Amino acid sequence: MAGMSHTPALRIYAGPKALAHIRQNGLGPDSIRVIPAAAGGPKGLILGPLDRFIFGQWLPQSSQTVDLVGASIGAWRMATACLEQPTAALERLERDYIAQRFDPPPGQKRTPSWLVSERFAQSLQDFYGGRVSEVLTHPRYRLHVIAARGHKLLARESRWRTPLGYLGAFACNAVRRPALGHWLERVVFSTAAGGALHAMPFGADDLRTHQVELTSRNFMEAVRASCSIPFVLKAVHDIEGAPRGAYWDGGITDYHMHLDYAASRAGEGIVLYPHFQKAVVPGWLDKSLRWRHKPSHYLDSMVVLAPDATWVAGLPRGKLPDRHDFLDYGSDHQARSRAWNAATAASQQLADEFAQWLDRPDLGRVQPL
Repeated sequence: MAGMSHTPALRIYAGPKALAHIRQNGLGPDSIRVIPAAAGGPKGLILGPLDRFIFGQWLPQSSQTVDLVGASIGAWRMATACLEQPTAALERLERDYIAQRFDPPPGQKRTPSWLVSERFAQSLQDFYGGRVSEVLTHPRYRLHVIAARGHKLLARESRWRTPLGYLGAFACNAVRRPALGHWLERVVFSTAAGGALHAMPFGADDLRTHQVELTSRNFMEAVRASCSIPFVLKAVHDIEGAPRGAYWDGGITDYHMHLDYAASRAGEGIVLYPHFQKAVVPGWLDKSLRWRHKPSHYLDSMVVLAPDATWVAGLPRGKLPDRHDFLDYGSDHQARSRAWNAATAASQQLADEFAQWLDRPDLGRVQPL
């Protein structure tokens, strides 16, 4: 814990049922039922130390099953948490993510999406190759990877269909979030046991949803699809075992996992959410729709662990790492790596403060979500 900043790093927010649970029972690892993981690209890097503490030290003190739900980098993080020796695996994820390079071909200013997809697919193969069974058969963790499957113009990817389709999706979503389902549906790739899919830990009445089994045959494509940002990476088409179509980043439908959690409905157990901000935004297309950033009863049993804004201002360039850094730093990969490594090193304070709070719980530090 040496070297911690004098500025508090961690903010703890709780929904009303979660706060009541903490007041009565405290927050023990045996109370955790779900851990969501947001999309958001490099922002997720600052959650690495929290992930390593939670999955490497804290949760192993309990024995209940836990549902891990992720989209985009969140899916990569949660799949990695299912590997044997999760601390080492999560450390490697951080290193490999920071080391990613997407240099454009000679004579081009931007890297084409097909090349980004090709390099990312190889990164996943290098990372999970030979280890997928560890993820699928974890004795405690039930993994749910979210991707977005296109309909209408978005059913297949093309130079003209895709922009028009996303324009239609944005317009419909702005009027009413369920209308997004006319253009994109949530597809949940879930692990199974004994031939039966693990039940989703959330209701799906908010948006058109399809659940399929996550298997050794479709794992790489499902995770790649969950991370395929439109216009940055190519869509993944016709994933084995899933409905035919084009699949994109799961953050489009579920940016921050603002889901109808069964734990919140029942008021039993905690949805523990290491996140990079307080607001839990439903979908990527809701980022500019500020009225959709407010909490709902879906989050009543949620505890959000998020960085303090003043602490974030002390990070390189006064912000969290984000995917715009790839463009801002350009070919100066060393400068980007230095900034991201500095941010991830500083974020050890988040894990240290959470561990301290668990040892000496102070309800005064828990704010309403």
